This record gives sequence, C-alpha cells and structure tokens, in this order.
Amino acid sequence: MNTILNIEPLGFPWKTQDPFLFCAYHRDEYPKGNSNLGVDFEQLKGRNVGQDFVIKDGWRMYHGSNIPGFPYHPHRGFETITINKEGVVDHSDSLGATGRFMSGDVQWMTAGKGIQHSEMFPLIEENKENPLEIFQIWLNLPKISKMVEPHFKMLWNEDIPVINQKDESNRTTSIQVIAGDIDKTAALAPTPDSWASNPKNAVGVFTVKMEAGTSWTLPKTSDKANRSVFFYKGSTIEMEGQTIPSDHLIELLAGEDILIQNGNKDAYFLILEGKPIGEPVAQHGPFVMNTQEEIRQAMSDYGKTQFGGWPWSETEVVHPRDKGRFALHSNGIEEVK
Repeated sequence: MNTILNIEPLGFPWKTQDPFLFCAYHRDEYPKGNSNLGVDFEQLKGRNVGQDFVIKDGWRMYHGSNIPGFPYHPHRGFETITINKEGVVDHSDSLGATGRFMSGDVQWMTAGKGIQHSEMFPLIEENKENPLEIFQIWLNLPKISKMVEPHFKMLWNEDIPVINQKDESNRTTSIQVIAGDIDKTAALAPTPDSWASNPKNAVGVFTVKMEAGTSWTLPKTSDKANRSVFFYKGSTIEMEGQTIPSDHLIELLAGEDILIQNGNKDAYFLILEGKPIGEPVAQHGPFVMNTQEEIRQAMSDYGKTQFGGWPWSETEVVHPRDKGRFALHSNGIEEVK
C-alpha cells in the first residue's frame, strides 16, 4: 500500500486539509531594532508599507508600518495556533489580555464569537540582528463551538513535551508535541472548546527535527484523519522509495506507519493531522463560519461592537524592551516566565 497521497511544492500560505484552514511559515532576518523596537524610516524605502509581503533584504513588514507584524484585526469562528521557533512575538487583544512569547513557546487562541488581536514582532535587540521564525496556523471550530467565548492560553517551551528518538546509528529525531500524542507522549491540554480537546478527533500538531542521515518512523494515527507533512528546511528525504526535496508538502495516509530517511542535512518538518470536521466552510477574510448568512452576520456584529473595541492607544502594541516572557489574561491572572 502506498501511504503517500500527494506531493507538491510549498506555496505561501501552505495548503492545509480539514480540520485546518490555513498555515503560514514566516522566516525573517530582521535588522537591529531602533529605540521604538522597530525599523528606521530609511529601511522602509521601496516597501509597500502596510502590505509588505515580499522579502526585501531578508525580511518583510507584513501589515506593520513601524514595527513588523500584524496590527489589530478581528477573528470569529476558528482558532489560531502560533508556534515560535525564534524571535519575539507580542500579543494584545480586545479583551485586555497581553503577552510576550519567544523561542519554543506556543500561543493557542480560540476566537469563538469574536475577538480583535495583534501579533507584533518587536526588534528588541539594538546591537545585533533580530531573526524571527514562526508558524501561524488556523484550526477550524465545529458549528457547535463557533460562538463560544474567546480564550487564549500559553504552551510554554519548558512545559511542551519533546521526544528525542535515537535510530540504529544513534542519530536523533526530536519531536515537539504541541497537540495530540506520539508514542504515548501526550501534549499539554489545548483550549477547552477546541476540536483538539476531544482525543477522538486525533488532532496532532508536531514540529520535527531530524539529524542528517537519520531514520525515523512516523507512527500511524486514526485512519479517518488527514495528515500533512510540511518539509520546509533540509536537503532531501526518502519515503516509500521516493526522493523528496525540501520545500514540499507530503500528504499521507494517516492510518499507516511511514519510514522517513533523511539525507545529508538536518531536516525540519511541521506535521498537521486530525479528523476532518466535515462541515461547510464559508470564509470572508478573518471570519470563518458555515454559511454566507453567518458571514454577513459576523460582519454586521463587528461593525456594531468591534468585538469589544481596541483598548490600547496604539495600533501596533509592543511591550517594553526589557519585559520577559509573560501572559496577562483578561481575568487579571498573569503568568511570568
């Protein structure tokens, strides 16, 4: 049986399968920061400020005008999972919650009935470059959960399970278990209303690093799940007798083990899997519902309420340079790392 269903080059954003809606990989080699944790005016020349998605000098501003990132914008009807591999992300939202998370940390946010949030990338280093590497993933909510109360939680680097597996040559594959489980190692609990909160839905989110020359078997999960492997950095791998170069998506049968043999460079993957929700998807920008009527209602609600409004004086909210990793929740509880 051939476990490989499809192989294709990675685009931007990356192609996903139900229950996932969207996945974007961001790697930016940001310069030294200025006194405002942003970039100097001279560095903005030649950029489409506000819509800067083309890499120039190794980095992009995205929707930021002074600080790179995504100033406040609304969401309804799904969840965002932001995986930080390198750099700094500052969170702020319309419920008054804030946070800063760094390398190895993951933020999981349920937009539910509606929230505004910003994700900015402050350039906190003044004397050296500020590289950033993150994944932004959208996980759909089923109809029954689309209008739940908004919620976010932090999965801190120190708490996220990591499996280090050795092959016969004593080479290592490291798996960060963000959602789901692998080889009886279970992730931290997701947000309570998530499709991932029911183990029967077999939602898995994993980041994987394979040393050069390593062999590793990705274990099977539910045969009803969709499974996508994003091979985003490395040289080549072999699966089912096929040689696959980096920057490719591999869609697999989820109910079968599959052996991955790495080539002559360290290989990096993001793996997304889970049983499909199987409901109609109606999307308009940052709103994802089941029908166009619900989309129109979301737009109307946002026009009337702004999902609580924006409680901050700035559109590009960043925290003080010397502030460490933290999460201040809307109920006043603060986590400090």
